[in-house]
Amino acid sequence: MAEQVVIIGSGPAGWSAAIYAARAALNPLVFEGAITEENRLQGTLPLGQLALTTEVENYAGFPAGRLDTFLSSALDPARLQGLPGIDEHVHAVTGPELMELMRQQAVNFGTRIITDDVVDVDLESRPFRVMAREGETIETHTLIVATGARANYLGLPSEERFKNRGVSACAVCDGALPRFRQRPLVVVGGGDSAIEEATHLAKYAARVSLVHRRDALRASRIMQQRAFDNPKIEIVWNHVVDEVLGTDDDGVTAVRLRSTVADATRELPCSGLFLAIGHTPNTSFLRGKLDTTDKGYIRWTAAFRTSTSVPGVFAAGDVADDYYRQAITSAGTGCMAALDAERYLVEQNL
Repeated sequence: MAEQVVIIGSGPAGWSAAIYAARAALNPLVFEGAITEENRLQGTLPLGQLALTTEVENYAGFPAGRLDTFLSSALDPARLQGLPGIDEHVHAVTGPELMELMRQQAVNFGTRIITDDVVDVDLESRPFRVMAREGETIETHTLIVATGARANYLGLPSEERFKNRGVSACAVCDGALPRFRQRPLVVVGGGDSAIEEATHLAKYAARVSLVHRRDALRASRIMQQRAFDNPKIEIVWNHVVDEVLGTDDDGVTAVRLRSTVADATRELPCSGLFLAIGHTPNTSFLRGKLDTTDKGYIRWTAAFRTSTSVPGVFAAGDVADDYYRQAITSAGTGCMAALDAERYLVEQNL
């Protein structure tokens, strides 16, 4: 028998969709992704990008405080063991904690979970067919794609070493953390996103160095002017980051820059490195079967709806959003996708 709704993805959008679908008695099935070295390297392990962050200070409902007792009472002991530092919990919720809580909430309402990757889908047949890496094929009347988008990184071993200890791909998420306040920071990129990141960080940092490999920015003129006019933003032309420097105790302490026009390197002291070189939506398994934007994000076909180019298939979270990319907006569209799926099922008498 075909499922009522299958959800692919296990970030804020996926679990929010699961919670709403489960409470609507749709008995949702979630493919949360596989725990593999390939997924670890590309940042696509179960629980999404938020599980790769530390403190989450801007998700409504989680002010700083001691959450250890609540976490211990809410989560399965086996899942709880994977959360570091719970005995010293004096901050806001962390990314891994928030995702575990969302997952548990979905499970509490009856969500079923498969820990595997979806590698292909058949959207021409009715019901749809979803194929997993381990060989399982599931039929479903509706499908919610909530696979997110992974941040692009430079690919340096030193960058990997200092992720969450000074290396970040989200200034809005992390820029206000104490480790970055009144400290020198570095942003890599040359487009509108890079200037948005630098401008946001300038509110907290001592200074922001915007490192760009060329002698001209790709950003729009108005965005460039914002950077030029901000006294706390310095643009470092014709350079790339060659290595991230730091210690186990302090995290990032500097970056080594390499000139793109001369045979020279130099060190630039900083407490944080923010990458703004784009995101890649996790849509390869779709094999072009849904309409996407020129950046590869799934295209919503109606305003304020999560509908895609295939009726019965819905998209939620960062896989369809290259603008906001926040946990709270992803969760909101996950809710919308579940409601859209429920209404579609009613309309189709399924």
